[in-house]
Amino acid sequence: MKLSTRDDIEAPIETVFSVVSDFARFERMAQAKGAQVARTDDLTEAGIGMGWDARFRFRGKPREARLELTRYDRPEALTVTSRMGGIESEFTIDLIALSPRRTRMIVGLDLRPRTLSARLLIQSLKFAKANLERRFTRQVARAAREIERR
Repeated sequence: MKLSTRDDIEAPIETVFSVVSDFARFERMAQAKGAQVARTDDLTEAGIGMGWDARFRFRGKPREARLELTRYDRPEALTVTSRMGGIESEFTIDLIALSPRRTRMIVGLDLRPRTLSARLLIQSLKFAKANLERRFTRQVARAAREIERR
């Protein structure tokens, strides 16, 4: 199942990329919401191979996810792949400079089931795809406005 959206941001592409690639900030945000996050690499700068193990509760059950930065093309794109149970996902952010002070951000999420139970879960999500797409678009727009405020 794929979700995607785009939003134009009144900020230079370098600024937008700096915000969307601030992985330490995302770690702190996840921890503030109760997740346990641990780095699995020893890189000192952001780059391909960065990884995280995360433990959190979702829908009342403890979950574990392994995430890895698989694409890091400054300042145009990044991709984080993850595996949680039987679901593999790919989260991509592509940036296009529309002008020196305006950037288009294209965000995509691709969920792929790898087990029968994950296939059933993804199938049930497809029934609510319109609602999920609205929520996804709203979250990306909220993030875009936050980047503009910075």
